[in-house]
Amino acid sequence: MSPDTISVASPADFHVHLRQGPLAELVTKHVRQGGFRLAYIMPNLKPPITNTEQALLYRAQLQAIDPAVEYLMTLYLCPELTPDEIRKAARAGVVGVKSYPRGVTTNSEGGIESYEAYYPVFAAMEEAGLVLNLHGEVPSAAATNTCVLNAEPAFLPHLRALHAAFPRLRIVLEHATTRAAVECVRALGDTVACTITAHHLALTVDDWAGQAWHFCKPVAKYPDDRAALWEVVREGHPRFFLGSDSAPHPAETKATAAPTQPCTAGVYTSPILLPLVAHLLESFGALDKLEGFVSAHGRAFYGRPVSESDRRVVLRRASNMVVGIEGYGAGATHVVPFWAGKTIDWEIAEEEEVS
Repeated sequence: MSPDTISVASPADFHVHLRQGPLAELVTKHVRQGGFRLAYIMPNLKPPITNTEQALLYRAQLQAIDPAVEYLMTLYLCPELTPDEIRKAARAGVVGVKSYPRGVTTNSEGGIESYEAYYPVFAAMEEAGLVLNLHGEVPSAAATNTCVLNAEPAFLPHLRALHAAFPRLRIVLEHATTRAAVECVRALGDTVACTITAHHLALTVDDWAGQAWHFCKPVAKYPDDRAALWEVVREGHPRFFLGSDSAPHPAETKATAAPTQPCTAGVYTSPILLPLVAHLLESFGALDKLEGFVSAHGRAFYGRPVSESDRRVVLRRASNMVVGIEGYGAGATHVVPFWAGKTIDWEIAEEEEVS
């Protein structure tokens, strides 16, 4: 590869929201547009994906939209989920279970309040080889002085306790935003990993305060927290990898709030994801870690190595490539990507066979 091209073996996004209905018809195609052929799918639909049949039906719906992508399916942790259902899901190829604390993000009203009640489920997951994906925040509460800025550090004792109770259970702390989270995952065993989003590599508090298009859960934190994310990516740590948390919302709900209704939480990166990640990694001296971050590390943790049938994606340096502010779709399916109106220094040139 020349200084102006990069070849990446089979990028994989280990945290994606593809929604349902007409919006899914639009945004599912953007996974491959953004350079990815493997997507780890979140289950927080309406209603959420809580059993094997629902997960397989959802996968079939996504495959009907774009069969060229491999969709790894998850279940939503809830009281109805049983050890028997975990074993059934594992046999059917479901890969993980996602935990949302109640009320902390989009469609998390049915989230959990205590982990101990789920220990039999976690034991079954440990035995069956399913991954536990954790949205690592606790709900805001005035009584404990907890809000969006410290909800992630307040969650970390739960992560430590879960790892201690189930040391063979693979656990992923999703979309880390703080130095405390990075240091916590570093200190735990090889069965604990962490995803990092593209937008959290770009944003700090000042970027989302007053700017609805940058508002997500968990929120971006302080410059030193972002620096910790940069450092662990630049290091090439094998248990830290990309999970975009790409979360499309109609522009009419994303861009506006009302006295009785906040703007929606979520940043949409799928259509520009691989070029954006390359652009951001280059900005903090980590471009040489691109393939590990977007492919090798996550695939190794999930046991999904690159195969001979997979393809490499070639990026080339771009000149004045601006992400369009017009977005995609119309009306209730009109979505606008992150970085709209800004330039990206890389673009997808081609795909080629993995050698």
